[in-house]
Amino acid sequence: MMNTIEKIGGYFLMLQKVFGKFTKWSVLRPLIFKDIEVLILGSIGIVAFISFFVGGVVAIQTALNMSNPLIPKNLIGYATRQSVIMEFAPTFMSIIMAGKVGSYITSSIGTMRVTEQIDALEVMGINTHNYLIFPKIIALLLYPFIITFSMFLGVFGGYIASVYGGFCSSALFIEGIQIDFIPFHIQYAFIKTIIFSFLLATIPAYHGYYLKGGALQVGKASTTSFVWTSVVIIFVNYIITQILLV
Repeated sequence: MMNTIEKIGGYFLMLQKVFGKFTKWSVLRPLIFKDIEVLILGSIGIVAFISFFVGGVVAIQTALNMSNPLIPKNLIGYATRQSVIMEFAPTFMSIIMAGKVGSYITSSIGTMRVTEQIDALEVMGINTHNYLIFPKIIALLLYPFIITFSMFLGVFGGYIASVYGGFCSSALFIEGIQIDFIPFHIQYAFIKTIIFSFLLATIPAYHGYYLKGGALQVGKASTTSFVWTSVVIIFVNYIITQILLV
């Protein structure tokens, strides 16, 4: 218990140092663009694949569980929209990204720690917290664009599965998407996404930066960072839902 409290305290102290002494913009700019390429653009493929097929599965399962003929078929579109926009795209895609993006951040910073590159940067007078972690925070501010893409493909996958699977017509599915649409749900999803993007950048960075041991510990740290990032995302998701929706 005390070890966990100590790590939480260390995490917030790390954040203080990240936003402390800033590295020159001319140095940070190429690092930010590199992280955008790796963390954001490099994730589009896996996000597109998972979103499309999970949206299709949600639509099919909804259709198969509608055994009562009195239930309107447009409910398939409604259920797909709500599932994808409210939870799948912002929350579960963030957990998946914790495995991809989080592992990369932890392993890259952890490798620099093991090979003493971070120590060399500190000797040169560079604020390594800001130099290594801040560009990743800025890069992941583009994460909502990934989630927007995920929302679209999730609903589109549900549309394709429903219409071409013979579960409902195109008109009924589109009608279902439009039924009882609450614009605030989009805002709710993006508020969650922005908070999750910050967690995705900082929690794995903490586990990589304060890595102790040799090269074998890098893999262990990546696993630990994924677990903790997932746990915190789910907990924060609960808190945000209680505050904004209840």
